[in-house]
Amino acid sequence: MKKTKVAVIKTSPERVLDDYIRLAKLAGMKEAMDGSATTILKDNISWHLPMPGANSTPWQLEGAVLALKEEGFGEIVAVENKTVVTRPKYGEKQNKYDIIYEKYGITILYNFEPENMSWVEYTPKSKLRILPKIYPEGLRLPDYFFGKNIVQLPTMKCHIYTTTTGAMKNAFGGLLNVKRHYTHSWIHETLVDLLKIQKEIHSGLFAFMDGTTAGNGPGPRTVIPVKTDYILASEDQVAIDAVAA
Repeated sequence: MKKTKVAVIKTSPERVLDDYIRLAKLAGMKEAMDGSATTILKDNISWHLPMPGANSTPWQLEGAVLALKEEGFGEIVAVENKTVVTRPKYGEKQNKYDIIYEKYGITILYNFEPENMSWVEYTPKSKLRILPKIYPEGLRLPDYFFGKNIVQLPTMKCHIYTTTTGAMKNAFGGLLNVKRHYTHSWIHETLVDLLKIQKEIHSGLFAFMDGTTAGNGPGPRTVIPVKTDYILASEDQVAIDAVAA
C-alpha cells in the first residue's frame, strides 16, 4: 500500500498563496488526480456570513486555484450547495469567493439548480453502513460529480455533531440533498459511506484545509476563532482530518 502523506505548513499573510502552491507539491496533488479531467472546487460555507474559522477563506480558494494551474490541471469549476441554514449565493459574495472566480474565469455551478445538474439514482459498489436506511427510496447523487476530480476546501474547526470537521464532512454538502441534516444522528457512519462513494465516482480526491484561523467551541457556525496559522493538504481525507484534530 502507498504510504499516506499529509503536508502541514506554518504560514503567514505575506506568503500564504505561495505556501498553498508549495503545500500541493509536498502533498503530491499532481499524482493524486487525473490531469485530463475537470476539477471541482468544493468550498465550505458553514455560514453565509464571514465568520473567521467557519468558512473556506479567500486565500485558501485562490491558493488552490494557483496550485492547480501550477501543476497543469485544465478546467476548474466551483460547485456550491445550500443547507437549511445557509444562503450560498449570498455567502459567496460575503466571503469574497466571487472576486476570485471572476479573476480566474472559474464557472460557478450549484448542485440545487436543475439547469446546472440533475440528481440521479446511484447504486454503490461498496456495502454502505447507514445511507440505504436513511434513504430507503434510493440514494441520489448529482450527475455532474461523476468522472471528475474533486478538491475539498474545509477549515479546521470543531463541530457539535462530529466533534471535529474537515475534508470528510465537506463531501456531505456536495453529495447529499438539502435533507442531509437527517443523517446527523448517524453522522460517523454517514461519513464513512460518503468516502466510499467518493472513491467510486471521482477521478481523483484531494483536500486543502485552512487553519490560519481555527474554529474552537460549538461549531460549525458559532465558533470561537483561534489564530493558528496552519494550512494542511492531503489526498487522504481520513489522514488530513486526523492530523487536524
